[in-house]
Formats: sequence, C-alpha cells, structure tokens
Amino acid sequence: MTLDETHDPARTSWLDSANGHPDFPIQNLPLGVFDRGDGARIGVAIGDQILDLAAAAAILDPAWQRALSQPRLNDWLAHRSANHRALRHRLSALLSDPAHRAATEPRLVAQSAVTMQLPARIGDYTDFYVGIHHATNVGRQFRPDQPLMPNYKYVPIGYHGRASSVRVSGDPVIRPSGQRKPPEATEPTYSPSRRLDYELELGIWIGRGNPLGDPIPIADAADHIVGYTLLNDWSARDLQAWEYQPLGPFLAKNFLTTVSPWIVTADALRPFRAPMPPRPPGDPAPLPYLDDPADQATGALAIHLEVTLSTEAMRATGVPPHVLSKGEASAAMYWSAAQIVAHHSSNGCNLSPGDLIGTGTLSTKDATGLGSLLEISNGGKSPLALPSGEQRSFLEDGDELTLTGWCEAPGAVRIGFGTCTGRVTPAR
Repeated sequence: MTLDETHDPARTSWLDSANGHPDFPIQNLPLGVFDRGDGARIGVAIGDQILDLAAAAAILDPAWQRALSQPRLNDWLAHRSANHRALRHRLSALLSDPAHRAATEPRLVAQSAVTMQLPARIGDYTDFYVGIHHATNVGRQFRPDQPLMPNYKYVPIGYHGRASSVRVSGDPVIRPSGQRKPPEATEPTYSPSRRLDYELELGIWIGRGNPLGDPIPIADAADHIVGYTLLNDWSARDLQAWEYQPLGPFLAKNFLTTVSPWIVTADALRPFRAPMPPRPPGDPAPLPYLDDPADQATGALAIHLEVTLSTEAMRATGVPPHVLSKGEASAAMYWSAAQIVAHHSSNGCNLSPGDLIGTGTLSTKDATGLGSLLEISNGGKSPLALPSGEQRSFLEDGDELTLTGWCEAPGAVRIGFGTCTGRVTPAR
C-alpha cells in the first residue's frame, strides 16, 4: 500500500475551508453526485465545497470527459484503477497549487447549495454478515449454546438485497408494515413494525466488474473495489423473526437501505490500512481461494464509527443527540472486503460497476460499539435510557439515526465519510 504525494500530511489547499476540515481535506477527495436544481452532476468534495467535474473537464484529461459528464458515476467506476489514481493526482494538484486557482475556483459549488443524490445506478445490492461480534451477539439470543452456525468461519455469509430501495442520506425512513407473530400469539397479524432497528455497516462500491463465469481471484479483488461509504440497512425485527425461515430476510429488510452520499476512494484510505485481526486459536484457515497474505497484512480498514440517536422530544428541548455506539471497523470484520468480493464472484457471479455490497452489522466485542438496538437492548429486554428521560428498545416515529465515520492515524491527515442520516416517519 504505497503512499504518494496526495497523502502528504503537509499538503494544503488554497481553499481555506479544506485545511483542517474533519471530513474533506485535500487528502480525501471523495466522489459523489449533486444537484443544484439543474440536474445531477458528478463532483468531488473539498472542504465545504464541491468541484464540478463536468464543468472542470477542460482542465482535466479530455479522455475522461464523457464518463465524468454523466449524471451518475457508473461509467467512471468502470475505469481501471490507474485512471482513478490519475484523476486523484490531477485533482490534488489543481486544488493545492495556487497557480491553478483562477481556473479551478469558478467551478466550485457550495455543499450547502446542493442536494446530494445516489452516486451510482445500483444494479445489484448484496448484504453480508461478516461482523463476527454482531453475529455472535444475535446468535446468542436465539442459540445460547451455539451462537455461530458451523459454516460461519468457513464462508462469508451473505444474501441478495433490494437495489431499488437504496436511498441517499436524508431520505425519510417510512415505517414498514408486514406480518408479525409475537411468541404469545397463535396467528400472525398484518400491521406496522413495532421493532424497527438500524444496522451500522460499511458499503463497498464495485468499480471494474467481471464477466459472467469468470471469478475474481482473491489477489485481484481489492482492485475491483473503488471505494467505501457508510451504510444503514434498516431492519424490522418483528417481521424478520416471523418470515426469515427457511429462505432468510425478505420484507423485513428490503424496504430501505440508506447510504452516505460520498464514495471515499480506496486510494484515499491507503494510510489507514491495517492487518486483519488474527484468527483465534482453533479457527480454520481460509480456504485457498480466500487466502492471500497481502490481504491479511493490509486488508482491514481503521475506520472509527459512531452512531447517534435524536428523538423528537430531544430536538424540541435542545438535548443533543445521544451516542449509541463507538467502535472501529477493523476490529469487527471477520472477513475482509477483498474476501467478500472474491467469494461473491467465486461461482462465476458477475459484478458490475456501481454494484453495492454491505459488510453486515459491525459491532465491537464490548458493549461500547454495538451496531444495532437489537444488541443494545438485548432483544428488547433491557431498554436504553436516554438523557431526555425517554427509553428505547427499538425506534419510534420521529427518531433520527446518524452514522458517522472517520480515519485517523499517526503521520496522516484525518479524513471522513460525512454522515448517513435517516428519520423515522409513520407507516402509510
């Protein structure tokens, strides 16, 4: 994971708001799609501004103009990593060298003046279950003697989600309805979910895809990942408990998935790579198609994650959001992002530019970083006390969840992901 001048902590921008920005200094340069009322356009976040890449085509490589002038990032994501790296270098030069200021500054747009949109047309969305502490915590609630199923440490578990209901941060969370059957009931009823929950995840954006029937080798898998986002895979736990056997999640999961709007690129995250956590003694080694020494050495991501909750009453009385969870992604993932991609394609499944993959809920081993209310409230048995005097086992109408993520490391500038926010509204 070689670093270069774009990661230099001494590099600053002539745009003052970028210097010291907690999320978008010049060392980040994440990609996104924005709309200022005249249609969707591709941009790069820098400080409190966005550089309009279609408008900047004349000062970028002409070979990139068509892909960067589209209303979504799919065509650009399909480019090889060398082009992604070249764009990063060009943007870093334009935004750091004062000689380029006159040509670049007119192409900036204030983030406060735009509406963010989904970065890409998502053809397919897959959700995995690689957060081992979450899997253990939830499994223990239902199977105290065997929290993890026998296959968990051999195969990255996942299921195909619903791409059409992925939405960008800020879109409302409409409470889903469905069949529910409480343990004491003899028959199910159809009604709004009473156990609405969040799931703290990372989203993996696929860049270059693979042809049908042609698996991606583990050694090449990281090169197919263009970047990462925050992801909240909202869940209706009561619907899920009734419907998930024998085929797994359905209506309990497909009503909404929220992502943060910026794709933090794999290149921007190079200073924050870390070794995968060592497997406990007695755990099986990954099968050969999932085993790569380089990935084990640098496949984890040192991303700090935080979740806050704000209720309607808290906002009305000025009570600040309550921190539900603080943790780090690198300590939560049993399988790496590259292993996820390699396994996803191992049967010949074709991935495409703009496909989205969720890691699954990321919880820490201790109670400080639990990634869902199902864990925090012990399945509803131990309600959470909020500073407003309210209690929560699961989400109520008016509750707002915000996920944040950032990276810090010695010798590197902090970069962040922005926010991933959703507010619950009543069922329709």
